[in-house]
Formats: sequence, C-alpha cells, structure tokens
Amino acid sequence: MPTEILMPALSPTMEEGTLAKWLVKEGDTVSSGDLIAEIETDKATMEFEAVDEGVVGKILIAEGSEGVKVNTPIAVLLEDGESADDIQSSGTSSGGGAPAKEEAPAAKAEAPAAAPKEEAKAAPAAPQGADGSRIFASPLARRIAADKGLDLSAIKGSGPKGRIVKADVMDAKPQAAAAAKAGGTDTGPAAAAPAAAAAPAGPSADMVARMYEGREYEEVKLDGMRKTIAARLTEAKQTIPHFYLRRDIQLDALLKFRGELNKQLEGRGVKLSVNDFIIKAVALALQAVPDANAVWAGDRVLKMKASDVAVAVAIEGGLFTPVLQDSDTKSLSALSAEMKDLASRARERKLAPHEYQGGSFAISNLGMFGIDNFDAIVNPPHAGILAVGSGVKKPVVGSDGELKVATVMSVTMSVDHRVIDGALGADLLKAIVDNLENPMVMLA
Repeated sequence: MPTEILMPALSPTMEEGTLAKWLVKEGDTVSSGDLIAEIETDKATMEFEAVDEGVVGKILIAEGSEGVKVNTPIAVLLEDGESADDIQSSGTSSGGGAPAKEEAPAAKAEAPAAAPKEEAKAAPAAPQGADGSRIFASPLARRIAADKGLDLSAIKGSGPKGRIVKADVMDAKPQAAAAAKAGGTDTGPAAAAPAAAAAPAGPSADMVARMYEGREYEEVKLDGMRKTIAARLTEAKQTIPHFYLRRDIQLDALLKFRGELNKQLEGRGVKLSVNDFIIKAVALALQAVPDANAVWAGDRVLKMKASDVAVAVAIEGGLFTPVLQDSDTKSLSALSAEMKDLASRARERKLAPHEYQGGSFAISNLGMFGIDNFDAIVNPPHAGILAVGSGVKKPVVGSDGELKVATVMSVTMSVDHRVIDGALGADLLKAIVDNLENPMVMLA
C-alpha cells in the first residue's frame, strides 16, 4: 500500500513551513535515512530524511510552496510491485496533497439525519467583529467560547494568521466574558461595546500603500523568520509587564585581566571577548540569585537549576538567540569556543531547534555597534534580558573621592514582573555587576 510522506514538525512550536527544495524526484528509489527534501522553518532550513524505503511515486507539494501545514501529505512512496495507479485506488489525492479518505467525515456531516443532541453541541457560526469583518476561530474554540460566554472579538488568537484556537479561549481573561455580557445579544448598538474596548488594529497593507501613492518604493516580502519575529515580539511587548533596571559598570579591571589571560592563552589559539565574560557573569549571577533563574509558564513559574543563557546573534533578515546550556559550569575558553560555533552556524541558518530554544535569561550586546545603551524586549518565556552598551571613557569619582577616568559600560536589564520583582531584579543585576567589576572571582 502506498505510504504518505507527511510535512514534518521540525520543532515543538512548528505549525507550518516552506518546502524549500526537493532532493529527489518521482521515480527515485530512497532508503530510510536518505535526505529527500529541505524544509524551511521560521528560523532555519533543515534537511528532511526518509523514514521508510521505496520509490517516490508522486510529489504532491511543489518545491518553493509556503505555508505547508504540519502533517500535510507532501509525497507518496511506493513499495515493490506497486505503481502510480495504486496511489489513486488507495485513496490518496493527487491534487493538493490531502488524502481523499479525509473527505468522508465531511460528506457524513452533510447528511440531514443528525440527532438533536449533536446539533446542540455544534460550533456556533463564524463570528464577526463590530465592523462586519470575520473573526477567525476554530470550531472547538467557538463552541468553548459560547459555553463560557466569552466574546471572541476580545480574545487575541495565537494560531496561524491570528486564528483563535482552544488554548486562547481556555486562557482568556475574565474581561472577555464581561465584555460579552455587557454587549448583550450580537445585534443592535450594544454589540459595538466590546469592540470599542479592544486594542486598535494597525492600518491595513492597502491603506499604507495608498498613503505612499506616487512615491517610489520597493516592496519586500516577509519571510517566515520576519513574520515570527514580528508576531512574537508584538505579543511579548503587549503581554509581558516589563520593567527596567539600569547600571553602569567599570570595566578597567576586566579589560586588564582579559588582556593577561589572552596572552597566556595565545598558544592555544584562544582569544576571549568581553562578551564571553558577560555570559559567565550572568550565568554565575543566576546561581547566586536562584529565585531569578526562572521562566514564566502561563499559570506557574518554573525555577531552573542550571544557568542556560541565550545570546542574541544578528543575521541577515533577523536574529537567533542560541542557548549556551550549563554556562555556570563551563570555563571561559569553553564558553568562547561554543559561542563562536553557535554564532557561525546561526549566520548560516544551520542551528537545530534545540540549540536556540529554552534558556531562562538572554543577553543582547550592541556595544560593538557603538550603542551606549538601549532597552531590549524580553523573549518569552525568559524572565529577563540584559541589554549591553559599549564601553566608553568617562570621568568617575573613585572610592577615595578623587576624580579619575574609567572605562564605563552601561547595561539595562528588562525584566518580566510576573517572575521577578524589583528587589529581586536589583539583586540579580548587582551580582552581574560585581562579577564583571571583580573578574577574578569568576574563576574561583
């Protein structure tokens, strides 16, 4: 019997991807473990291996196709003795890649013999916003919303293209129910009340384009990474209660210590950067202030044991945040080598999902670009992120009251207030500062 090859889920959060390239063609014989396609996720292009062996009988999804849902049939594999004629007879569609057998439930649903109880449980009709526009929600989400008395127009969808799914309705705040109650029925003037309280949507693409009629511009299509960055950071800024803590750090002792270490490590080909020291300082600080080494998990906080530190790496068209696991237990030279490897493969989009997912805290360093200071957005589910500026010469007052010149680096820690309160955040930032101003203690 022909075997369907399905669009794989290459990461826990992947819902769709782009079939970037086929590495086989119809008629090719493949074995388990052979590379058959390149799949582009929101972050990387990854090679996809065959699980079964056989002959590629039909390719259902053309290369370059975007938005292919996970578990969608993308090709059909034939066993010995089977031919392309067996594909149709087995119930596999040769058109859009969906198996014909899936049409049976739809046909059954059209039968008029549904029992009254089943009709009562049917999902409500597709809801509409106050302006008449359709609100996209799954049937299950609509049914749960109706049972709970929730107003779907007050719920933000996390599914593809903003579609409201079950999890969004289950996690909906009580305001959504209150808004539905205040609105009364779905007709009449009262129905506009919930919409008025909803967050205003930005102008549409057509509206923006009309604003620039007559002006020359180039339209840049958003790739998967850019769409994901836009969606995640918009959600992060809107839903995470950020607060910010700022400190200046004197780097003279660290720069001197770094210079001495690099001289001694020169024979091994190791050159430590200031960023390597920052990673180590953050990792040790998370161990010194363990309550801050945590992540937000919706209805609970997960306190982590190891210090898994994410570091933002800029690439063309976006960024990665590869995670250095167990950073507190690794030497500076080991962290340096691992960071160089991760950054290099990030720029080539060759990181595996487990290498850029996870972590409890992140670092974003723009000092090398001459930025004095900035505020970064917390990357969920992290509890915080340290924004690092450049080290510059500044006049400072020493402990003896004398005025002197020192190399000062400004840092800003953005914190998720649901996980870390002000005093706890201040303790964490103080531990980071102490480590960087007294770098020898990081080797103790």
